[in-house]
Amino acid sequence: MTQTFPGAAPRRGVLSIDEGTTGTRAGVVLDSGAAHEVFYRSIKVSHPDDLSVEQDPMEIWTATVEVARRAVGRAREEGIGITAVALSTQRATAMLWDRVSGQPLLPAVVWQDRRHATELTAYEAEWDASLLARQGRPVGARAPFLWAARQIAAHPEVAAAHREGRLLFGTVDTWLIWRLTGGAVHATTPTNAASTGGYLLERHAWDEEWISHLGFPLDLLPELRSDDAGFGTTDPAALGIAVPLAASMGDQHAALVALGGLAAGQGMCVYGTGAFVDAATGTTPALPRPDISGVLAQPGRRQGDISHYSLEAYTSTAGSALRWLCDDLGLFASPKELGEEAGRVPTRPGRTPRFVPALAGVRTPVWHPEATASLTGLTLATTRADLARAVLDGIAHSVCDLIDGVADTMGTPFTRLRVGGGVSGSDPLMQIQADLTGLPLERVSDSATASLRGTAYLAGVAQGLWSSLEEVVEAQPHGRIFEPTITGAERAAQRSAWRDVLIAHLNDPALLPLKDPAPKPHTPH
Repeated sequence: MTQTFPGAAPRRGVLSIDEGTTGTRAGVVLDSGAAHEVFYRSIKVSHPDDLSVEQDPMEIWTATVEVARRAVGRAREEGIGITAVALSTQRATAMLWDRVSGQPLLPAVVWQDRRHATELTAYEAEWDASLLARQGRPVGARAPFLWAARQIAAHPEVAAAHREGRLLFGTVDTWLIWRLTGGAVHATTPTNAASTGGYLLERHAWDEEWISHLGFPLDLLPELRSDDAGFGTTDPAALGIAVPLAASMGDQHAALVALGGLAAGQGMCVYGTGAFVDAATGTTPALPRPDISGVLAQPGRRQGDISHYSLEAYTSTAGSALRWLCDDLGLFASPKELGEEAGRVPTRPGRTPRFVPALAGVRTPVWHPEATASLTGLTLATTRADLARAVLDGIAHSVCDLIDGVADTMGTPFTRLRVGGGVSGSDPLMQIQADLTGLPLERVSDSATASLRGTAYLAGVAQGLWSSLEEVVEAQPHGRIFEPTITGAERAAQRSAWRDVLIAHLNDPALLPLKDPAPKPHTPH
């Protein structure tokens, strides 16, 4: 059914909700594929101790309702018919709640939480190879299932709810689906289930052996459905409309769809606080390689009964490095000024400053979570412009490490790479990035709504709003393309020099206080 409102414009669209870690967005994605007005509300993240990261499930819910109702109200004012609701969410943030009261029993444990990381390390030798082969990821540093098992054991009220059949478990998508449908549906999808470390890639099933090993009761597992399988009808008491809840995806997977990562080799890079590089790999998964750190295999989307796989790599330092240099250290007035200064240094001679942006460790090309950043090669002739260029070079090289890692894991180069996120607004950085990758980079015009639009596209295709994902994705405006301006030999020389700097940095015990400073391949969460 379509929820229509009186008005002059006979437009249709999908109400799309994007629930991220620090805030929730909602807006109607029109039948043109463009996002209408988007509403936003921030969400608190708490840090009870150095390892724990938590959120309030009810705040997540009330924020979702607030922004979604505002979007519905605006659609009503402008006569836009809402055909369905779509949902994209932060991944691997988990919670436990009471089926009868509808209330959470504990704070949600956020995907950044590391309280069980040390304990999980003990499982690596026995389980990593097996999990990489069947899940596309190793044991890692987080485990929502282990967290839930420990909460049931530690809290009598949680254990009682389980004994009495009242306890429900799920990630953010499961929680919101359950609330949006008035408690009718308890389900999740592959793009969210995979991030929990419990999804069998090629079987579309839970990895019950591993989940049971962590002590989690299998009767609490949500139902697995395809990302576009449909999740019932929205409860009018929640959003004021009763329409199909047609699709649910993890946020990065939804962004990959919106940015055109539909066929093997098509990819995206989103620059925010950190940077994500994702690439579609087709209907057969490209599994991680033991010699390439930090590249994870996952379901890009499951559409109907067909899984379309992807690879993902991540660095935690992109925009965070710019913010640190500008806001915390005050070396530049703004990232814009830093970019302008960097543009004054068009070439990179042999002896120049080098910035390794390892402010929160290194994942790719080697796994060094305790690595620190460095700024080297300074002389009395070094200028602010040289420093700015070194910073952008360091970020671009780090992202290039991700791109190369994903391409090497795929076994083929990218056929297309679209970029977005706030940091991608820096023209100097994008030009450096194109030079170092040797690929044309298309900066999309509306990357801020990519997760919002991607899951709406999936829902719209399922509901007949578009004939295919390709139709709606390719109808979107094209962005500016940054072409490489250096030769292959120059690129190879710059990448080789970077690897030498990085390896030397990671093996410097003064900068990396590890018992064994030699880097070793590992694939972290």
